[in-house]
Amino acid sequence: MAEINLSFEEMWEKIMACDRKYDGLFFTAVKTTRIYCRPSCRSKKPKKVNVEFYDDIDTVEKAGFRACKRCQPHIDHSPYIRLVQTVVTFLVNHYKERLVLQNIADYAGASPFYLDRIFKQETSETPRTYLEKIRVDKAAYLLKSTDCTNLEICYETGFQSPSNFYKAFRCLKQCSPSEYRKLNR
Repeated sequence: MAEINLSFEEMWEKIMACDRKYDGLFFTAVKTTRIYCRPSCRSKKPKKVNVEFYDDIDTVEKAGFRACKRCQPHIDHSPYIRLVQTVVTFLVNHYKERLVLQNIADYAGASPFYLDRIFKQETSETPRTYLEKIRVDKAAYLLKSTDCTNLEICYETGFQSPSNFYKAFRCLKQCSPSEYRKLNR
């Protein structure tokens, strides 16, 4: 599986939000308990200084960590989970590009119709809406952590027009990008 391009801070935000979108893409290991979890695990959150992130399950187990009994990160819950993880990894790593369903399906080795149906069955969203959420998550992170303008962030996160960026951001975050920046600084 391809390596995921997220910083430590971004991964930390995902585990604090128990974000299911990133399950299987990375694992959270706690140095004090020697246990690793999925990003969506609902167990008590560890201190930030005690956390390490790993890209795959073999590496985390070789480092001496055991699987969490609550979230069971070593068990795939669906026969299609690998396909969905491949697509999500592709979306996270290529969110800046102009993507259409055919690009994603070509990468995953499936037909667009089949991919759209299986992805929606597993995540309750289409690849397009999932990509939009990833872009809005990235934009929110940039709004909090940089001084870039809204227009720069719009194009940096792969949106094709400012109106689409503002519409998607408001729909998912219930405020404008400028309001979000003011609230989170």
